[in-house]
Amino acid sequence: MPVTNPPMPPAAPDVTTLSFEDALAELERIVRGLEGGQQRLDEAIAAYERGTTLRRHCEAKLAEAEARVQAIVAGADGTLTLATAE
Repeated sequence: MPVTNPPMPPAAPDVTTLSFEDALAELERIVRGLEGGQQRLDEAIAAYERGTTLRRHCEAKLAEAEARVQAIVAGADGTLTLATAE
């Protein structure tokens, strides 16, 4: 009987296409998997590398959101506008 290789897992989506929420959810799954300690070493290393990329993506998304929030200025009458560059 011929030996067959197990099916390859589906390729993970490109991190840059993920929303903050999707990236964070995947990062949380990776952390839980690593904490469980049940992965093979090569799988754990790959998961750690993916997690690092996801963490950087989440940090960039948060920085982008913070910059957008900081650009909002409240006027004397209570209206909100975007700050303009001087």
